[in-house]
Amino acid sequence: MVKVERVRGTRDFLPAEMKKRREMERIMREVAIKWGYEEVQTPTFEHAELFTLKSGEEILKEMYEFVDKGGRHLALRPELTAPVIRMFVNELKMARKPLRFFYFGNCFRYEEPQRARYREFWQFGAEIIGADSPEAQAEIIALAHEILNALHIKGSIEIGHVGILRDFLAKLSEESGVSLNEDEKNRIMRLIDKGAKEQIEEFMRAKGFKDDAIADLFGMVSLRGEDALKEAREMLRSGDGENGENSRGTALDKLRELEAVAELLSEGYGTPFTLNLGIARGLDYYTGLVFEIYAEAEKLGAQRQICGGGSYRIAHLFGGEDTPSTGFAFGFDRLSEIFPFEAPSDLKVVVVPVLRKADAGLRRDLQIAALKTARILRSHFVTLTDVLGRNLSAQLAYADAIGASFAVIIGERELKEGRVTLRNLRTGEQESVSVEECVRKIKEQECSKEG
Repeated sequence: MVKVERVRGTRDFLPAEMKKRREMERIMREVAIKWGYEEVQTPTFEHAELFTLKSGEEILKEMYEFVDKGGRHLALRPELTAPVIRMFVNELKMARKPLRFFYFGNCFRYEEPQRARYREFWQFGAEIIGADSPEAQAEIIALAHEILNALHIKGSIEIGHVGILRDFLAKLSEESGVSLNEDEKNRIMRLIDKGAKEQIEEFMRAKGFKDDAIADLFGMVSLRGEDALKEAREMLRSGDGENGENSRGTALDKLRELEAVAELLSEGYGTPFTLNLGIARGLDYYTGLVFEIYAEAEKLGAQRQICGGGSYRIAHLFGGEDTPSTGFAFGFDRLSEIFPFEAPSDLKVVVVPVLRKADAGLRRDLQIAALKTARILRSHFVTLTDVLGRNLSAQLAYADAIGASFAVIIGERELKEGRVTLRNLRTGEQESVSVEECVRKIKEQECSKEG
């Protein structure tokens, strides 16, 4: 006999884990809805070009992509932002903006599985489509923080701005007499995101940057904390005359935008954060503010990042207008590893017909009575009935094995009297009651136990 194993990089979720995951979903959805976000859902697979248009052909190496029977090049979605924006362009481009959406779904990546990184994984995210103002950016970050609070998970928020980094890189290029095309700029940004200092230095030297320019870039990337904005402003103004507003005006505008976001978060939302101008995010489509959230949990080890997001513009890539948007996505699987969850003790009732010595007619009547009783009890409690025709002791043993609290026994005597025997499986006490009394007694005993 061949034993079929699950596919590498995937997982089976047993009942206890599913209870935890569903509770997380419920909490996250409730928070998003209270903030005015509406849930959307997109297909599990899309045209592969949806992702190559956004992230380039290289992304195909990391995707489950295939040609279907109709010759279409398709892919299992590796993330959810692009599908949501595609949906907006297809269905809602004329809708009044901003649109506030949230989503939850599984995604797929073809890469080496690691701890807390799987080939099938889940994301919970939110997007404001039609706005990337400081107000929209601050709201998205505050929403992510509120979701973590509701989950009782501690996380540190770090905020940066890719526009500042890109403009500063352009300043260094101009001062050094070095020309960089967009692909080369994007490569440097990706290396910054990875913290690959040696590779950055090697690449910039090969392009003709001097040591001072490379040191300045590393200086900008290292700016962090309360004085980051002040120090960044000084670095941007350096070499630009007295007011520093001529060639670096755009970068200074972006710095003021970041300053406005910081003020809204601290003064308006009371959301804690740390400025970190070294955040570059690995995706080329980010245009402005970027942020990352790291869990304050040793359990995740090196995989501590649980959320990432920022401002971007990709609607025009899919045939829509150039639309500003801001959003984030949580790594749901990492959150589930640190979510403090204690499963509630579910009250279970087992209806037990006594069938052992019954003749065929009585056996049928007992089974029907058990099913009718279970129908009434199910409107109040989790209720199970036997499907294997077992005797009384076997049914009670099963009830104990699944952690049932009560057994409702129906034998020939109970059937004649129109009553049932209610047995408390924790105490062993039992009494003869009507079905209506049975419901009341179970509720009373549970309330007294909880009290």
